[in-house]
Amino acid sequence: MKQTIYLLLSVILFSCGNKKQETISTLQETPKLSIPAQHISVEDVKPIYEKEIEDWQELKMVNSFIKKFGKVSPNEALSNALELRDLVISLKDSVKPEIFDNPPFQTRINVLHNEVLRLADLTFIPAITSEEVNYQVDKTIAAFSTVNSKINSILAKKRFEEEIDLKFDFIGIDSTQMDSISKKSILLKRQEEDSIKKEELINPSPGKQGFLKKEL
Repeated sequence: MKQTIYLLLSVILFSCGNKKQETISTLQETPKLSIPAQHISVEDVKPIYEKEIEDWQELKMVNSFIKKFGKVSPNEALSNALELRDLVISLKDSVKPEIFDNPPFQTRINVLHNEVLRLADLTFIPAITSEEVNYQVDKTIAAFSTVNSKINSILAKKRFEEEIDLKFDFIGIDSTQMDSISKKSILLKRQEEDSIKKEELINPSPGKQGFLKKEL
């Protein structure tokens, strides 16, 4: 009889100890979910290219909303996750400017979509930790940064090709018959020749100096 009582007491004490430990663990984790964390910065579209995307409202809305995640607590991040998901879905389904309607750019949109879905899924996990939320917030911001980075690179290439076309129009070359590598090579060659000419005008060679004296 005594052994049975001791056994029951042991089970009760062990059970209470586990519940107390779980309660302490929960209390320790809850404040962490309320502590703001500094996250990675969003790479923006460069100011010189903003005019090219000024009518793309879906992109502007995601860009504005995701800035809220720059310094945010896990709880705040989770409370905004579903709205961010919906904005990214709108961006994915939006009519893009023609220059961005290509597979490489769409791949970056798809990656962003996947990351924001993972962040939204965390809102349905009761035992989620602050570390898991903060990690996914950083991944989501990084994914959006790659979208802006691709926008910058596409528009930089466009501007470069437009500048080359202007130079070739000036000297009478049909730039449509040349690939991008040839364009770049010719432009660099012309820049090098222009640089040499400027240097000769500033510091003429001894032979040219003598010729100039004779002319005078």
